[in-house]
Amino acid sequence: MRSQDLKRAKRDLRRRVIAARDAQTSAEREAGSLSVAERVLTLPEVVRARTILAFSSFGSELSTAPLIEALDSRGVTVALPVIVEGALEARTYRPGEPTTVTHFGAREPAGGRRLDPQEIDVVITPGVAFDRAGRRVGYGGGFYDRFLPLTRPDAVRVGVCFPVQLLEDDLPAGAFDLPVDVIVTPAEVVRCAR
Repeated sequence: MRSQDLKRAKRDLRRRVIAARDAQTSAEREAGSLSVAERVLTLPEVVRARTILAFSSFGSELSTAPLIEALDSRGVTVALPVIVEGALEARTYRPGEPTTVTHFGAREPAGGRRLDPQEIDVVITPGVAFDRAGRRVGYGGGFYDRFLPLTRPDAVRVGVCFPVQLLEDDLPAGAFDLPVDVIVTPAEVVRCAR
């Protein structure tokens, strides 16, 4: 697929999936977020993890707050992404610590220790859409596609989403688009071959 066609296909997909996600009620989003948090917390990779990069949800995204709070209460080192000079950086975060709001609405730690990507055991990976092979379409910035190669080869990538974001058809993807290993929805856990 040509670069322009790939960009157009992803843009159309984002528009369609975000509209479906936005159409869910707040009660559906809240219940789904709690269910996903419970499922993620039981994943063997997460149970063993000492350091996890999560993300701060915004808009109609699945809320990551319950998951972050549960991980922190287990004594896991939690980090959130911060964008610095166009690159994603992982910084430690504990619930209640000061944050700043990005231009697109997510929260970033105002302080926190910068983590070496090699310290991270699990990356909770956001996405607008996923398919069952682990391909993901994000928001178009490429931050995770540039960050994930910096983590250890055994660091597990876990995509979290609502069922409307997990598509049966293959997603448009280029060679630079990196897949996830596991996708967790309120209804299921999908294991993907890397």
